Amino acid sequence: MPLVALLLASLCALTRGEISNKMGINYGRVGNNLPPPSRSIEHIQSMRAGRVKLYDANPEILKLLSGTEVRVSIMVQNHEIPGIASSQALANEWVRSNVLPYYPATMIRFVLVGNEVLSYNSTDRDRQLWHDLVPAMLRIRNSLRSNSIRNIKVGTPLAMDVVESTFPPSSGRFHSDVAESVMLPLVRFLNSTRSYFFLDVYPYFPWSQNPGDISLDFALFRGNSNYTDPVTGLTYTNLLDQMLDSLIFAMERLGYSNIPLLIAETGWPNSGDIDEPGANIYNAATYNRNLIKKMTAEPPVGTPARPGVLIPTFIFSLYDENRKGGPGTERHWGLLHANGGAVYEIDLTGKRPASTYGALPLPTNNRPYKGKAWCVARTDANLTDLGSALSSACGSGNGMCDALAPGRECHEPASTFRHASYAFSAYWARFRSRGATCYFDGLAEQTARDPSGGSCKFPSVTL
Repeated sequence: MPLVALLLASLCALTRGEISNKMGINYGRVGNNLPPPSRSIEHIQSMRAGRVKLYDANPEILKLLSGTEVRVSIMVQNHEIPGIASSQALANEWVRSNVLPYYPATMIRFVLVGNEVLSYNSTDRDRQLWHDLVPAMLRIRNSLRSNSIRNIKVGTPLAMDVVESTFPPSSGRFHSDVAESVMLPLVRFLNSTRSYFFLDVYPYFPWSQNPGDISLDFALFRGNSNYTDPVTGLTYTNLLDQMLDSLIFAMERLGYSNIPLLIAETGWPNSGDIDEPGANIYNAATYNRNLIKKMTAEPPVGTPARPGVLIPTFIFSLYDENRKGGPGTERHWGLLHANGGAVYEIDLTGKRPASTYGALPLPTNNRPYKGKAWCVARTDANLTDLGSALSSACGSGNGMCDALAPGRECHEPASTFRHASYAFSAYWARFRSRGATCYFDGLAEQTARDPSGGSCKFPSVTL
């Protein structure tokens, strides 16, 4: 084992005794049909998750986690960062309100400052947030220590877009606009406080953007393909390791080679829009089962650049979240449906033999879809909400919904569901080139099945 990896392994064993290879889970709540927190905590415990990551510091959830064996990660939200960065008093108030009432009965172990802060860069305010990040982290840590709390680590989850190059892994470097100004102070803070680099890493995205160039087996840990880095000679059998090591090499370029990694988010979508290849239950189950097997192995597997080093990991996410915007995959990362039923069988402990899982529906969308598509109302959509969305879509003018008028070709059958589907398809077809999506506040979905009937022809888009 290389010296750096040996030192990291010893560090995890000696100074992070509470960090185990038990899998964690992200508990997001961007949905209007999710179970109450009490039921959700029961699900988390019954799934035997070792850790849970929240996207805030919700008082009800933190109280419910009191007395459990679940290690908890809470979050300073992005809009709170500027104030905390500029005021130790505000940092103290945040800790006083969000940590002290629950700790130690609730096993808070991480305070994460912001969420993917460096992924936002469209405004001057976003870029100022970059520079507020480390000062805010310092103030939160100062407050924890002033309250004699030394077993809560401070970090911040970043997305893979902070790395300019991930292939080959040895070329990994941070983007030049943040490398010296933000990343260097950040890794210096993590190193001095013996904290983790929290990373949101999703092999699904690079694979789905280049399915012809990246093997699906490579993305799903199926070990039927490999790649050797021409500079280091390290051999990679899966895409996750390649992505993780590119970050390790990026940190090494800044002079920090011993900061441990923690995967704050990873997973695979169980469904999505028809133009999002590979988003299906079969691939999601395959990815997460193989991920768990890798991350719960004893002794730890690590990565080619850091063999044998434990990487604590949180799967995204507990539920499908139906109010998340963007493409369809955004709403379909859950291990559980909103009713608490499993989307597919999963064992977070990693002890269940693969042979005991039931058969999965075979995937039909592992290649990019080419053809016509329509945007229609979801069958479970609320009719009142559909009526409002119908009016909004048709209100765009230009005769877009004229075909729905009484006596016109698409008026019959005169149902809210049918009319909304026509309006959604018409709006999407007209405004897709300007960035419109088939979402409509969670009321719509894409389909490759032509909903036209009789003389009524629904507008379509060609993918």
